[in-house]
This record gives sequence, structure tokens and C-alpha cells, in this order.
Amino acid sequence: MRKADGHLTSLITKNEDVFNMLDSLLRDEGAFWNSFYEDRNKKVPFFVDAPDENLVKYIERGLLKPGRVLELGCGPGRNAIFLAQLGFDVDAIDLSIEGLDWARERAIEKGVDVKFIQGSIFEMDLPQMEYDLIYDSGCFHHVPPHRRVSYLNLLNNCLKDGGHFAITCFDAVCMGLDIPDMEVYKNRSMQGGLGYTFERMREVFSAFEEIEIRKMKHMSQPADTFGLPFLNAGLFRR
Repeated sequence: MRKADGHLTSLITKNEDVFNMLDSLLRDEGAFWNSFYEDRNKKVPFFVDAPDENLVKYIERGLLKPGRVLELGCGPGRNAIFLAQLGFDVDAIDLSIEGLDWARERAIEKGVDVKFIQGSIFEMDLPQMEYDLIYDSGCFHHVPPHRRVSYLNLLNNCLKDGGHFAITCFDAVCMGLDIPDMEVYKNRSMQGGLGYTFERMREVFSAFEEIEIRKMKHMSQPADTFGLPFLNAGLFRR
């Protein structure tokens, strides 16, 4: 449904055409996130240069071991860089050129090697069944309902057998984002993100073994880790 110049055609002949049409009803995510990261001095909680507290705990508890990682929506790179410092081989994807420029600067400052990749997670030819861990800190709640299928396909295609998937996402109740899927398309807006209860997380990721689902712990800044209680944290295994 997309021509070579990126414009939509009027003829729907396959599932991806439907997905692209529904994408077009919502905001341009790439433009939004580039604008979002332009001002690095904004009072945005996750602009801190510290990894997620849940991710740190998984490693401290021995639930995750060094291996190959794919991070979805890495932003300025705080989790990707942390994992690279511990010996993980990290591929980190984000839509925003601005966010990735910041991430690369941070990685150079800390002397670590991370493969930062610009683009949509739904339009990339990613390695199949090669990742020991797929990590998502704040990407999934910006995925529109029709793209959950694509997201789950990515997990199933890219994770090794026995590999782990870890996620932080908006809590539906705490964030006031308990939005029915149909409302997204009626209003042409995800209202800043979609919230998930523990039950909905379990439903979406029911094909995976649940290791743990909990709220993130609040970490007052400055601190060595990042955490806010309106985010849920989940760890699953394939």
C-alpha cells in the first residue's frame, strides 16, 4: 500500500496494507520523537542517565546472563549502555535520530560499543532467533493496537528458545490510560500511550512463560537506577 516515495496508495491487497492504512490515521511517530528529544534539558524522568531498576535486579538475581540483546525503543541509550558495560552484545533500535545521536554520545563517553539502529521495529530485517534477551522500556505502550500482532511476531521471530523478554509499560490505572482499542481509531489518538493492567499484560504475552510482573519501584533522583511506580515491569521467557 506504500509507493516507493512513501505515500499511501488506495489499493489494499495484503495485511501490511491494512496496517499501513491504520498507521496513517495516527500521528507521525518519527517526527514526534525527533522533536521530543531535541531539548535535552526538559524535565523528562527517563532522560536520566541510569538503567531501569527492574533490569538491574534481574541481573543481580541471576535471571539474565550476558548474551545478545535487542532493545526496542532505546531512546538516549541508558539501558543499552548499561547492558554493554556488563558484556552484553547489544543492538538498540529507535525511530528518533535525535535520541540516537544522544545515545551514541553517551556510549562514546563511557567507552562502550553498542550497535544503534535508526528506524521502525516493524520495518527491519532483524536476525532470526538469535537474541537471548529482547528488552523494551517504554516502547510497547506507544504501539497501536493493530501493531500488537507485528510486535508479537517480532518477539517470536527474533528470540531464541529459552530467551527472555522484559518490558516496562504504562500502568492503565495509575496513568488513567485504560483506553479501549476502538477508541484509538475513533479519536485517531492513543492519548500519549496505552495503559496495561497486569491481566492485560498476561493476555498479550500469554504465549510466553511469566517469570515476574510487578510495578516498578520509585527511585528518587539522583540515583544509580531509574524507576517510577506508574510503570509496570514484566519478565517472560520463551
